[in-house]
Amino acid sequence: MTLRRTKIVATLGPSTDSAEKIDALIQAGVNCVRMNFSHGEAADHLQRAEWVRAAAKQNRVQVALLADLQGPKIRVARFAEGPIELNTGDGFVLDASLDRDAGDQHQVGIDYKALPQDCAAGDLLLLDDGRVTLRVESISGDRITTRTERAGRLSNNKGINRQGGGLSAPALTPKDLADMQVAVNIGVDYIAVSFPRNAADMRLARREMKAVGGDAALIAKIERAEAVADHATLDAIIRESDGVMVARGDLGVEIGDAYLVGVQKRIIQRARALDRIVITATQMMESMISNSLPTRAEVFDVANAVLDGTDAVMLSGETAAGDFPIETVEAMARTAEGAEREPEARISEARLQQNFSSLDESIALSAMYAANRLKGVAAILCLTESGSTPRWMSRIGSHLPIIALTREPKSLGRMALYRGVFPVALNYEAVPSLRVDETAIRAAADLGYLKPEDLVIFTKGDNLGQLGGTNTLKILRVGDFL
Repeated sequence: MTLRRTKIVATLGPSTDSAEKIDALIQAGVNCVRMNFSHGEAADHLQRAEWVRAAAKQNRVQVALLADLQGPKIRVARFAEGPIELNTGDGFVLDASLDRDAGDQHQVGIDYKALPQDCAAGDLLLLDDGRVTLRVESISGDRITTRTERAGRLSNNKGINRQGGGLSAPALTPKDLADMQVAVNIGVDYIAVSFPRNAADMRLARREMKAVGGDAALIAKIERAEAVADHATLDAIIRESDGVMVARGDLGVEIGDAYLVGVQKRIIQRARALDRIVITATQMMESMISNSLPTRAEVFDVANAVLDGTDAVMLSGETAAGDFPIETVEAMARTAEGAEREPEARISEARLQQNFSSLDESIALSAMYAANRLKGVAAILCLTESGSTPRWMSRIGSHLPIIALTREPKSLGRMALYRGVFPVALNYEAVPSLRVDETAIRAAADLGYLKPEDLVIFTKGDNLGQLGGTNTLKILRVGDFL
């Protein structure tokens, strides 16, 4: 069995819209599927979730469901006669009051009606991920008069960013609130919040989710300049979230590509330090939308994210609308596995000098210290209720699998995204206390994780099923229980 530690997120769409395609994605190595709520109806998302669950069960793996909310539509509207070409120096007007389908060579409507209030003369607006740039010359009522600085083709519904950020659009729109209810009804494991500006946006999202009966983990998509403007703001967003996504498309446009690499590394480092998961996303293998092999630059990009410690790498258009969705997942899996062979991806010295106040966190870190230094250890086994202990373990670099056994379906889904963690369903409550160790080892061995000659480090709580109750660490020989 391949024990790739870095998880793969695949976006579903027209190219993967069947039970057979989803089964093939999972067999190729997908650990989490992203349902993009910018597209599709509730029934579409429900059907895909059912296909994912059936395929995961058939393949005896855990696959997480992630619902990605659209967020505010900061976009131009539509052109009456198709795309236009803007040349350097051309005047162009963005008009919040223009009919949505009345765009032409000189003007276009905008979906984000507050843009005139958020801009000032001299601002640089970046359209279609920066392929077209417009300098604001003046604002009159609903009309923003601009001059083209970067020429290019402009078509319907392309995004608008303001260089440096500063747009006041809220992170949650009425559509997002309705979609959140759909996601809760489906029972997704994660909900991604688009364009949060600060920790308050994430607190609001959690309140709204709980108000509709949800308990999913929340992912903050880091894509606004404000979110990374200073260390305190970024840390606050991470603390209010269960994980973050480095959403490199809009973030790169707002802060500039030259700064994006360093910011990505900082986000990954801070997420791991604060015990949150982190997903690296956007254009990771973009060329595979139309090619059967990635470029070497894409391979390096994925590998660097793995070496930096990301929990997961994400595919967007490659699997949603590309010609080679299965091949792309396979290529990403190979790349991650190759990067994980490097020493710096296998063992880290992180947190060795840190003091702890909780018993379960101390056990988690002690287990990883021993596992990385005792010869013959093949895996760490962890009985867990909430998934906190294996999450702490996964923050420490290791080449060893962390096999997390739980009776909680919610924990199984969440742990599918934790780097190096392999969740396994086990109803340990039904097992006599004297046979818990044997049952856990047999469950892992039956899935191909262990051999009789292996040693395992085993953590559990004396009072099984108690949240935060992990207080025991053992070293066991697998053969003694098989």
